[in-house]
Amino acid sequence: MSWVDEIPEAARLYLDQHRLDEVECVIADLPGIARGKAVPAAKWEKQQFFHLPNSIFFQTITGDWGEAAGPEGFVEPDMVLKPDLATATAAPWAADGTLQVIHDAYDQKGRPVGCSPRNVLKRVIDLYKAEGWTPVVAPEMEFYLVGRNTDPAKAIEPMLGRTGRPAAARQAYSMTAVDEYGPVIDDIYEYAEIQGFEIDGITQEGGAGQLEINLRHGDPVKLADEVFFFKRLIREAALKHDCFATFMAKPIEGEPGSAMHVHHSIIDAKGRNLFTGPQGGETDAFFNFIGGLQEHMPSVIAMFAPYVNSFRRYVRDHAAPINLEWGRDNRTTGIRVPISPPQARRVENRLAGMDCNPYLCIAASLACGYLGMKNEIWPDKRYRGDAYEAEDEIPQGLYAALDLFDGASELHEVLGPEFVRVYSIVKRAEYNEFLQVISPWERQHLLLNV
Repeated sequence: MSWVDEIPEAARLYLDQHRLDEVECVIADLPGIARGKAVPAAKWEKQQFFHLPNSIFFQTITGDWGEAAGPEGFVEPDMVLKPDLATATAAPWAADGTLQVIHDAYDQKGRPVGCSPRNVLKRVIDLYKAEGWTPVVAPEMEFYLVGRNTDPAKAIEPMLGRTGRPAAARQAYSMTAVDEYGPVIDDIYEYAEIQGFEIDGITQEGGAGQLEINLRHGDPVKLADEVFFFKRLIREAALKHDCFATFMAKPIEGEPGSAMHVHHSIIDAKGRNLFTGPQGGETDAFFNFIGGLQEHMPSVIAMFAPYVNSFRRYVRDHAAPINLEWGRDNRTTGIRVPISPPQARRVENRLAGMDCNPYLCIAASLACGYLGMKNEIWPDKRYRGDAYEAEDEIPQGLYAALDLFDGASELHEVLGPEFVRVYSIVKRAEYNEFLQVISPWERQHLLLNV
């Protein structure tokens, strides 16, 4: 097995202890769901690629299809999926020895498929590389542990902790609250260690049963891969303990939403932080990056908040930003500059929900900052005080966000026209599917009153 030399050390250690039975060949679709094939190990070792239809990128979250096939029609031609062995990691919950390997999508002429989320992120990274810049990111993942919800008509409820009581809300940073679901967290840590992922910390957030996991900063593609893997890892750890993990932006009415905050810094060709000058001060690039976020983020809110539910998170005074103000050490602003030494200076984007596709979220955020630096965009004056007192600047709903997305021609060139075309069609199809559903609110207030 010569390929073993090319996989990460954690995967090699796993194979030292487990006979490899199966390889899961996976790729993220637009929602971030793992699509692919499970292949017997003996067969996988003999193949250099496999095929899947390009239609996986036209599929909505409900399993329906957006009319995004293009002029050739919906003929579902095969893509060529090639493994990135650097992503090989264990599936420690599997009964038999199983590896997961992320694949990249190419068309039959060997060109990257433009609507593949991982390719979109790589395209943005390549633009940075052409300038001699290396972006560095650190995602934060918020999620809820909830009771098993098998009836969509019933409200989601927090899981029962070890005391037999539902997880308590308004207990941010409480160690006792974290202990309530210690067994789930223990398995998250164990699975992460087996898979070779480094967790920078786990904290209780403000919602009932809401946790946050911070990841170590690093390469954007690698970190997006980890978030992609982590969502499955966390779900599996929760299921083992008879509860669900959910990454919905707003799963429980009246509780805070779940975000995926992303910290950014840029390294220049000499390995120095581009946001910090020779004397330790803030550079033009630092301010231009913030300016790019302020200028362009409204046009990519549809990537940060990709579902109808996503916009329920943007609530004034409820732990989520409502505008694009920037501030220093200020968690009420959409753009935050955390306290840090000069060499670690970074910018935090607080707008994205945890329901986003991690590849697309990071790509969109970096694209906005890139345009800010290239076009030397200067930000508004730093906001002081409670930014919830400022004006709303978030599009009011997915349809408005998609209109802004469709009109952002400069961003289209950064993200790729083919991706933009497909994403808009699929998201509008999802929205139209949502409009077919009659909600409990409508039955309660309209049935006998109008």
